[in-house]
Amino acid sequence: MLRIATLLLGLLLACGVQAEAVVHIAFLGKKPEDIRPATANLEPVYADVGLKGAELGIEDDNTTGRFTGQRFRLLGAVLGRGEDPQRALYFLLKEGYRHVVVNLPAADLLALADMEGAENILLYNAGAYDDALRGRQCRANVLHTLPSHAMRADALGQYLKKKRWEDWFLVPGTREQDLRFAAALKRTARRFGLEIVAEKPWTYGFDARRTAQSLVATFTQGVDYDILLVADEAGLFGDYFPYRTWLPRPVAGTQGLVATAWHPAHEQWGAVQLQNRFREHAGRWMKPRDYAAWLAVRAIGEATTRTQSADFAKIREFLLSDRLALAGFKGRPLSFRKWNGQLRQPILLSGPRAVVAVAPLEGFLHPVNEMDTLGYDERESSCHLVRN
Repeated sequence: MLRIATLLLGLLLACGVQAEAVVHIAFLGKKPEDIRPATANLEPVYADVGLKGAELGIEDDNTTGRFTGQRFRLLGAVLGRGEDPQRALYFLLKEGYRHVVVNLPAADLLALADMEGAENILLYNAGAYDDALRGRQCRANVLHTLPSHAMRADALGQYLKKKRWEDWFLVPGTREQDLRFAAALKRTARRFGLEIVAEKPWTYGFDARRTAQSLVATFTQGVDYDILLVADEAGLFGDYFPYRTWLPRPVAGTQGLVATAWHPAHEQWGAVQLQNRFREHAGRWMKPRDYAAWLAVRAIGEATTRTQSADFAKIREFLLSDRLALAGFKGRPLSFRKWNGQLRQPILLSGPRAVVAVAPLEGFLHPVNEMDTLGYDERESSCHLVRN
C-alpha cells in the first residue's frame, strides 16, 4: 500500500502537479478568570473566545489554498486555569510549530516569548491590550493583532475632541487592567489637549446592584465636566453609571460609548458577511479577541499566498513588509508597524447596539499613515527592536 501511494505521488510530480504545501498554526488560550459581574447572567462566559476566530480563519485560508496548492491546519488548545502555557508551548516547539496565536494575559505572553527556542517562531498576540507589550517590554518574536489600550483611548479621544467634550471625569476601577486603560486615557488627554478635571477611583464593593442606586449620584456630585470616562475592563461596575450620574452627562470608556476592535453591530465594508459566518460557526457573536485571532490566521494565510511559500522566513518577511495589505472588513488595508509589531487597524466607536463612528476620524492627519494617529507612533515608541 505504501509503495502504491509513493508511486502515485511520483506520477503526480512527474505530470507537473505538486503536493500541497502545509502551514501548521497553533492556538493557545486559557479559560477566563472566574470573575462574575452583576450582569453576568445576561451573557455566558465563553471558554472558546479566540479559538473560534482562529478556526474561522483557517476555513478562509483553506478556501484560497484550494486554488494555490496550499493547505492550513490548526491545532487549538484552551488550557485550564491551573495549567502552564510554557509547558504547552514546549510541546508545540518540539512538534515544529512556528506560528502560534495566543490569547493569554501579558505576563504569560512574555514568558512564552522568552522561552528557549521561541526566538525562531512568531507569537500572535490576540489577548493582551497592554501598552508595555508594544513598548518597553516588546519582543521581536511577537506580533499584535489585538489593538492596544493606547489605540482604543486615542480613538475615543479623537471623537470626544471633535464633539468638543473636552472636560473629562475619570472613574477607574482598582484592577490592574483598569489602571492601565486609565493611564492610556490620561496620555490621550495630554495628546489632544483635553483635560481630566477630576479622577475618582471606584473602591466600593462590586455588587453594584445594591450600591449603584445610592452611591453613583453622590459619587459624581460636585464636579462639572462634559463626559464621564469609566475604566472597568471586567465590567464589574461601569454599566451602572449611565443615567445615574448627578449631572446629565454621557458615559464612555469601557462602558457606554466604547472603543473596540470589533462589535456585533458593525456591518459596513462587507462586515455583515463575516458576522453571519462567525455566528453560524460558533453559535454566538464575534468578540474582539475572536476577531484578533481571525486576523492573525488570515495574515499568515495572506503571506503564504502572496509569497507562494510555506517557508517561515519568507512569511515573516512579508508580514513586516510594506507589501502586506490585509483585508479586515474595516474599509482600509491593514499592515504591521515595523517598530513594535502592532497591526494597524481602524477602531470602532460603539454604543450597546450601534456603531457611532470609526477612527481615525477625518481631520486627524499623519505624514505617512492616518492609522498611525491611533496608539504610539514610531517617534513616540519605546520599542527599539530592529525587525529585519
